[in-house]
Amino acid sequence: GCPQIVLCSPPPVSDAILYCAELCGVSCVAAVGGAHAIAALAYGTASIPRVCKIFGPGNQYVTTAKRLVSADAAGAAIDMPAGPSEVMVIADGRARPDWVAADLLSQAEHGPDSQVLLLSDDPQLPGAVAAALAKQLLNLPRRDIASRALSHSCALITASLAQACELACRYAPEHLILQVQEPHALLPELRNAGSRSEEHTS
Repeated sequence: GCPQIVLCSPPPVSDAILYCAELCGVSCVAAVGGAHAIAALAYGTASIPRVCKIFGPGNQYVTTAKRLVSADAAGAAIDMPAGPSEVMVIADGRARPDWVAADLLSQAEHGPDSQVLLLSDDPQLPGAVAAALAKQLLNLPRRDIASRALSHSCALITASLAQACELACRYAPEHLILQVQEPHALLPELRNAGSRSEEHTS
């Protein structure tokens, strides 16, 4: 029922984002990101309409901007003040290392304070993922930021996938990704995650 939806994304805005925006009835797409996008959404510009509420993640500058505009009577409401971005991937021995690496980098590139974690019951997987990370970092535009995030991230070998689920519940990650052969079998054990996606391995 929202009459106007405005989407901001750093340039260049990918074709996939534009396609999804069209499917979702987005009325305005602006090629802008960061704290300045938050200011534009909160107060409006010549090309970006003012909105009533701002949703979405961001780095520490975006979070600070969201807090500032939500405290200003002339600003806009926000969804929540998010902390640093984080992802936990639970992967078994059938997981593709390049896919796991891509999932880890999807959050590592958000900011140097991002946290990415890999839990696996396969002792060989972390090494293969590390090699895939090194390869993918070479072509990543935000590789410096991602590398700094990876420097304080880790991989843990668990005795079983059940133990990995137990650790995930204790940690309660923002994003939880399952790169396992039978993801639906783990769902009853997973209770604490901000958002969860499933992926089947081949």
